[in-house]
Amino acid sequence: MSTPAPTGPAAGGSGRGFTRPKPTVVTEGTSRPEGGGRAASGDAPAPARQWPLLTVLGLTALGLLVVGTDPFPQSFRVGAILVGGALLTGAGLRRALPSVGMLAVRSRFTDMFTYGVLGALIVLLALMVQPGPWLRIPFLEDVLHLTVT
Repeated sequence: MSTPAPTGPAAGGSGRGFTRPKPTVVTEGTSRPEGGGRAASGDAPAPARQWPLLTVLGLTALGLLVVGTDPFPQSFRVGAILVGGALLTGAGLRRALPSVGMLAVRSRFTDMFTYGVLGALIVLLALMVQPGPWLRIPFLEDVLHLTVT
């Protein structure tokens, strides 16, 4: 197989060589994630179509509000548990519903795994935060003391 010789002003030709193709208007070859369709029918208002994502964002906002306003002594712990619970709720919604709208970012398994692991870690760390942890795991306490001191 031979490659065509370059033409154009740089090659000393007449300038009729390579022409750049026109850009496409529609992206082809990519598909929306599994379950990435609307969570409600198209005639429903926009917030109703994205209720799974709004549920997760609402729980996260509530958790951040509790942490930010600090209304009671354990508010940091409770707010962090709410944020972790929001991610766990997202994992549950992603598993249970066939269509979750913009909550679907990747494949169903990857979304469930990511939301679930991050949510569980946030809840676990919120339960173990000092002072006065609600959950004690000696192995993890030893690791934490080795890294901090």
